[in-house]
Parts: sequence; C-alpha cells; structure tokens
Amino acid sequence: MAIIILGLNIPKVVGKITPACKKLLTSQGNLKLPAIGSRRSICGKTLRDPDVKRPPPFPYKEKRYTMLRSWFDRTTHRFDENSKIIVVDGAVASGKSAVAKQLAEELDMLYMPEANMDMIYINPYGYNMRQLDPQLPESCQSFDTRDFCLNPNHLNAAGLQLMLYRLKFAQYIDALAHVMNTGQGVVLDKSCYSDFAYIEAMAKEGFISKAARSVYYDVKRHTIDELMRPHLAIYLDVPVDKVQEKIKKRGRPHEQNSKALSASFLTTLEEAYKRQYLKEVSAHSELLIYDWSDGGDVEVVVEDIERIDFDKYTVYDQKLKDWRLHKEQAWSDKRMIYTDQKQWLMNFFNVPRLDCPELLIDGNDMMKFTEVWYKAPGMRYEKGYNESMGDTGILMRIFPPKKTDYL
Repeated sequence: MAIIILGLNIPKVVGKITPACKKLLTSQGNLKLPAIGSRRSICGKTLRDPDVKRPPPFPYKEKRYTMLRSWFDRTTHRFDENSKIIVVDGAVASGKSAVAKQLAEELDMLYMPEANMDMIYINPYGYNMRQLDPQLPESCQSFDTRDFCLNPNHLNAAGLQLMLYRLKFAQYIDALAHVMNTGQGVVLDKSCYSDFAYIEAMAKEGFISKAARSVYYDVKRHTIDELMRPHLAIYLDVPVDKVQEKIKKRGRPHEQNSKALSASFLTTLEEAYKRQYLKEVSAHSELLIYDWSDGGDVEVVVEDIERIDFDKYTVYDQKLKDWRLHKEQAWSDKRMIYTDQKQWLMNFFNVPRLDCPELLIDGNDMMKFTEVWYKAPGMRYEKGYNESMGDTGILMRIFPPKKTDYL
C-alpha cells in the first residue's frame, strides 16, 4: 500500500515512520504528528482490547515523584486512549452524579464525586468536626450547602462558596495526578471551572456582597491557570421548571424547604452556565450538551464520546493545547507539580484582600477557633502521628507520611 504526496510514491510502513519520511511529510504540511502522550479517541468497554494492559501504576499517594524518579519512571508510557479528564456539569438535581458514575464504569475511568464540605469537617480519623460548633463563635462554626439552602443570607455564605472552589481546585489537582501516575482517566462530578456559576447566582440574589464576588474572581484569576483544562465537558440541560420538579421528587428536606433554590436563583444559575461557562469551556475542551429533562441513555453518550477525535487539532489550535506537550520531560515536570507540589499550588489562594468583612474573621474569634479545633480527636498532629488515635511506630519514623490534602 502506498500514499501519494506531491507526486511522490512513498511506501507506508504500518506503525513506523522513518526520520527521512517524517521530515519530508512535515515539511510539506501533509502530516500532523500527535504530541507525546496523545491518543485519538476514547473507547468504551465493548471496543477496548481486554488483552492490552496498562503498565503498573505509580503509587503516588504513598511515594513522592521526584526529579530522580522522573529519569527512570516516564509518564506517557502509561497513557492510552482513555487517559483523559471528563467533567459532567448541570443544574441542581439534573442527574449529573448518576451520569458521571455510569460513564466512569463504561469507560474504565475513576469516578470523583462532587467536592463537598465533608472533606473538611470529617477529619482523617472519621471525627465530625461539626460537633465543635457549640464551642465556637458564629463566624467559625460549620456551614455547608445544607445550611446555605435553609439560610442563604448567613454571614458565612460567601466563605462557603470560596471554600467549595478551593475543594474543587484541590480535587482537580488529584485528578491530574491520578491520570499522570496511573494512565487511568477520570470523570468528575462538577469541577472548579464551572463553580463561578453559583457565585453569579448568589450575587444576583443578594446572598453575598459585590466585594465577596470580586474577591472570588481575584482568587480564581490567581489559581485557575495552574491547571490543565479537561479534555471533554458534558453539560446536562434541564429547564428550571423541570429542576424544581426533580428537587421535589428526590425529597431532600433542606432542598424542599430551601429559601435559596428559588426559580430566580435557578434561572440565574442556568444563564451563567449557558452564557459564560459553555462558551469558555468549548474554547479549550470538547463539549457535549444533552437535553436531560427526562433523563437519557448513557450508552448514547458513550457512543458520542467514542466519535470524538481528540487528536485532530494542530499546534496552532487553542482547543486541547494544555495536553499537547512535545517532550517527555515536560510531562514529567507537570506530573511532579500535580503529584508532589500540591501545597505550592494551594498557596496561590493567599490573595491579600481585606476589603470584604464577610470573608474576614475577628482575631479573638480565630484564637478561640484554633484553641478548640486542634484539641479535637486526631487534630493535634498530622495523620499517622496521633498515638491517642491508635497510630503506632511513631518513634521509628524517619520520613513523615506523604500529605495529599492541603486545604
């Protein structure tokens, strides 16, 4: 078999292109060579070859990925066609969690549930820090989405949304680390990229101040560009009236009696998604939108995903440019950042804004918080060093356990 390029008859060798042929083809602009680590299309279970196995994953949760290790343990040899990040978004009660779970199962990917405040309030030993609320001043008491639904005008509402963005940002770093250390793709239920839609709705409804909204976007500008944007975004479109029906149907008390989830709030949320988020995400990622008013068939979504050619863009295209790294060491550098420098990335949240009282805590309140918080079970030392919680072998430890959460 042969291919004809500019009148030249060049033999096609399956699986190999000689350097001379490569030089000729690229110089004529007729061959688009993929970046290192690139794979064309995602495959569902039925299309994947069961005999092809990924190399063993690197135990990134226990070991550090250092510069020395990067010389011997490269990154892209673990990648296959499904080594990608997919985010599933939609309105409240749209069914995104169920869709994300099914997609992860069908595509052999890791499912990451929506980031929530339990990541802060349930400590590594399972102790619920909300039990400390009676001992804390109001500004330092726990406040999560359930509390917001019932009391959206609470002074901690703005702090809640900033913390949720922080949690989603940290979770997305974990997703990047997982892909690069294991080769397995990740499906996320919502992400830090769409989180701003809730800030817009909260600001328009008067639940937070303009200053709080300004601080949120300052923080986002300082942080979001440190990440690699998703390969694919999926948006489940559900009209506001249907959303209200679904909220009523699933029967969660804090949503049923919510002062926040009004038609006006949900409409603003929908507008922020459609007018801003979808426009922004489609500039850099593939995008699929579905009318999910009455649910849908996830197998159809899988088939649509399988049709996407993720390798059709050139070096001049904005879409998927974050994932077009042309040197193996560039992949190793990214992997080191997301695997072992999470704390450094989280430091970008330290934006010095002192003009928003609802995001500031009085010094006396903070002293009381510190006194109470770090006396809770399992909070005196890092995980693994609390003898009172059953940790053993503390005196024999030379190196501290790897810390993966910096919140």
